[in-house]
Amino acid sequence: MTAFTALSTGDIAPDFTLPSTDGEVTLSSFRGHKNVVLVFYPLDFSPVCSMQLPEYSGQNDAFADLDTVVLGINRDSVHAHRAWAAEYGIEVPLLADMKLDVAKQYGVAIEDRAISGRAVFVVDKAGKLRYQHVEAQAGDYTVRPADILQVIQGL
Repeated sequence: MTAFTALSTGDIAPDFTLPSTDGEVTLSSFRGHKNVVLVFYPLDFSPVCSMQLPEYSGQNDAFADLDTVVLGINRDSVHAHRAWAAEYGIEVPLLADMKLDVAKQYGVAIEDRAISGRAVFVVDKAGKLRYQHVEAQAGDYTVRPADILQVIQGL
């Protein structure tokens, strides 16, 4: 997978509605009052993901202080998300993109493996894409929550 998406900084982020561990979530429902960090990751219970999402969850208060919500997104079911969240103490909503429709909209679907790549998008309160990073390989994890907090502080 290459580090490429069809989106450009400044674009209105593609809207979506997905089931999650916190009920149905619609991206545009945050418009006007919250920044949103979309964290695409390949699979629940995988080694790198089991480090990444708990790290974001551990910074939940710091994100909230910046009027920001973090949403984890992958192709696993809500049931798998709930089990994984319980086991790893993940408190951010985990969204089920089971057909990879949202991953495709954001240009991060790895269709031959039926997963999304690892990527982070920051959507500002106006609904505009302000930052994007797509890892070159799904197993890479180079952009950490502290990096994203700095991006949000600069909005």
